[in-house]
Amino acid sequence: QVQLVESGGGLVQPGGSLRLSCAASGSIFTISGMGWYRQAPGKQREMVATITTGGKSNYADSVKGRFTISRDIAKNTVFLQMNSLKPEDTAVYYCNVVGRDKSYSALNLWGQGTQVTVSS
Repeated sequence: QVQLVESGGGLVQPGGSLRLSCAASGSIFTISGMGWYRQAPGKQREMVATITTGGKSNYADSVKGRFTISRDIAKNTVFLQMNSLKPEDTAVYYCNVVGRDKSYSALNLWGQGTQVTVSS
């Protein structure tokens, strides 16, 4: 079994910064991709940023230049550094991990979500 544990959300003023972390643990064979998604009240879940095993990253247009995704392969952990936060970044942020477990079954896991609120 594989678990994801997220941390780092909270309340921040506009223009501030937060760093989210998501650690995967358990029966992991390989991870091919990790990412962050968010869902604001009354809206659909949307991709924020993703990163592949090779380090290739992809960002939503709304966060380009402000957010940076990175990963620690040895620790199966993905980070999201969020700078210049805006009120419209307020949402529940979810970590996603894609790969295979040790029985070679496909993995597509979601974290429990962490609230990010940007408000003065």
